[in-house]
Amino acid sequence: VDLLLEHEELIFKEGEPHSWEKVDRDISTFTPEITPLILAAHKDNYEILKILLDRGATLPMPHDVRCRCRDCVEAVEEDCLCHSRSRINAYRALSSPSLICLSSIDPILTAFELSWELRRLSMAEKEFKNDYVKLRSRCQDFATALLDHARSSRELEMVLNYDPTRPPYQHGDHMPLARLEMAIKYKQKKFIAHPNVQQLLSTLWYDGLPGFRRQNPIYQLWDITKIGVLFPFYSVLYMTFPNTDKGRLVKKPFFKFIIHSFSYLFFLFLLILASQRVETIVAQWFGSSEMHNGTHNGTHDVPHAVKQRGQPPTILETTILLYIIAHIWQETRELWTKGLVLYFHNMWNIIDFTRNSLYVGTAGMRLLAYIQAQSEISENPMAVYIPREAWHPYDPMLIADGLFAAGNVFAALKLVHIFSINPYLGPLQISLGRMVIDIIKFFFIYALVLFAFACGLNQLLWYYADMEKQQCFSGPDGTENWTQQRDSCLAWRRFSNLFESSQTLFWASFGLVDLSNFELTGIKSYTRFWGLLMFGSYSVINVVVLLNLLIAMMSNSYNVISERSDVEWKFARTTLFMNYFEAGNTVPPPFNIFPTMKHLLRLFVKQRSFKDMSFRKKQTQIKERDSIYQSVMCNLVWRYVTAQQKDTESHPVSEDNINELRQDVYSFRHDLMRVLKGNGMNTRDIEKDQVDVTGKRVQIRKRRLIKDFSIGLMEVCTDEAAPEVASNKGVLARLVGLSGTETRGSQRWRDLIQAAKKSKIIGNSYNDSTRFGSIKR
Repeated sequence: VDLLLEHEELIFKEGEPHSWEKVDRDISTFTPEITPLILAAHKDNYEILKILLDRGATLPMPHDVRCRCRDCVEAVEEDCLCHSRSRINAYRALSSPSLICLSSIDPILTAFELSWELRRLSMAEKEFKNDYVKLRSRCQDFATALLDHARSSRELEMVLNYDPTRPPYQHGDHMPLARLEMAIKYKQKKFIAHPNVQQLLSTLWYDGLPGFRRQNPIYQLWDITKIGVLFPFYSVLYMTFPNTDKGRLVKKPFFKFIIHSFSYLFFLFLLILASQRVETIVAQWFGSSEMHNGTHNGTHDVPHAVKQRGQPPTILETTILLYIIAHIWQETRELWTKGLVLYFHNMWNIIDFTRNSLYVGTAGMRLLAYIQAQSEISENPMAVYIPREAWHPYDPMLIADGLFAAGNVFAALKLVHIFSINPYLGPLQISLGRMVIDIIKFFFIYALVLFAFACGLNQLLWYYADMEKQQCFSGPDGTENWTQQRDSCLAWRRFSNLFESSQTLFWASFGLVDLSNFELTGIKSYTRFWGLLMFGSYSVINVVVLLNLLIAMMSNSYNVISERSDVEWKFARTTLFMNYFEAGNTVPPPFNIFPTMKHLLRLFVKQRSFKDMSFRKKQTQIKERDSIYQSVMCNLVWRYVTAQQKDTESHPVSEDNINELRQDVYSFRHDLMRVLKGNGMNTRDIEKDQVDVTGKRVQIRKRRLIKDFSIGLMEVCTDEAAPEVASNKGVLARLVGLSGTETRGSQRWRDLIQAAKKSKIIGNSYNDSTRFGSIKR
């Protein structure tokens, strides 16, 4: 390669194209945008990439896929396919692990950002989605492969906690895990599921409970129960004495998780008590005789069961309201900390937001019902005795009951998220989430078919449904006559309007609507036939075809998830872990709305932080942090490249490779013998085939050292590898000079080894600034 590049420099003239650009495009092997650097990156050839980058070769970053600059517009108008393929070729080169190692000062960050960019491109250019997905997987595999070469927890801590925008992390401090947060943001599931990362997370998670993971499951359950039942005690202890041993124990992630989980279970228990009207049951069991008779709607004038409209909140409802306020405060703090986009990026935050919104709506409707009831009672004292069945259909109290019931459903769903930490229930939760997405996709097509048939049936049967309605409302003053016209009161709603027709067809999917619903008053045989034909067609399409399609989709999703359930579950579990690794939100609801001793101390005692340090000290810590991180990254890259070299050498050699190599050796030997004879040298020993040939691998390693390939020897070899091109005769003379005397070669080897001990692990190029500026970090 060096000889080819030197030859190119000799024949190249300024203003003219390079030799590979002169080839006819129609017969050339590669397209015009494939430069030597791009081709070497496609092949992931570390040696050639190193040579080209050291010579100043650059790879410009492709324009954004939605770029509307003049160059992009002209390229698309001229040849849109060529424009798209050139972008793919550029990103295929940028995703080369060897190119990232040689060009980026932070390969992991570069791999994350490039992976996310490729994900965006896969959604923007659907035609080349598979190509971009493969390149994205390649970047993820590279970032994950670097973790394989972390040899200590110290190195792993430096990689996962590095963040140039935050104060430097010191060993023993609280781990911010900034790089792990970035991995979650960029959906680097393989990186997060790596055993090294999971081992570190497990160590941090069970901090404060030594030996917990090695205990019997029964003892583990007993320890969890002891901690969870005492969550009010631990919460009050932390609020009053946060710096004690027990107080600091509450800040541990697993302790915090148990305390928050049991607090939420207690909240669900209160909701169950409220839904079962426990206060009425308590009054029946332990109340006075007057309360007991009132709850049974006895002879008293004001029975308790009737006085429900506009009541003030009970003690149980007040406790639930306190919990709701605490949950809203907790979610508000998280929203303020993470921002709107990141907050709603988590599906469980959306569920929490929906739950809190429903409970706020319930409280608002209850307040409105109380004000409205008090206003009516002040005008008419007998309004307090109005039974529930006599209320307005949209009474605020009834609306509040509906919102409260829906809020309870979302509150109970949060248990699925809590139990995702379990290795048995966690993968099932992941499968459930994937199936919900399938149901949403299916429901769109299902709704279109349902709406189409609902329009047809409503247009066909609305008149006969109206006749059934007239028979139903034949009672005094136009009321419903359920006694004599019960069938009509049930049938008229089926197809009276578009909404009712849609409901009828929806429940028909579950077999809850039969053919008797088409026996309407006054219906003709022809109309009835068309109605049954449409209903049968709907049943075949939606019930037989689409529902079975949904089952097949859900089965396929489960199979896909089960194949990588371990990675998906570890990613979901890590997301849960990160919520408890963060500082803050230590005490659970409802204790989090009360001020703690730490809050009071912050008002009167100013704590020293990183911002209060002197500028020189801060710069010293930042430089030390960056130096340590760069050292760790250099070590990881060096080990990765070395492992790749070993893997390449260990690949089996085929018969074609042997034959090709044999031909090359014979051809080279013939040319070399001719050159040596032409220079008057003695070649008798060579002709007798008595040459001592060194082993293949030894020769390759020696050649790589001399050619500036070995990582540890880059600085030394950079100066020596500078070509001195004079003539063809000089090139051959230098080629012959490589096989010098034994003494000269031994001395050179010793010099290289001594220099390698002083050099950096990753060598520096004479053109680093140009290289780093041309590649996206």
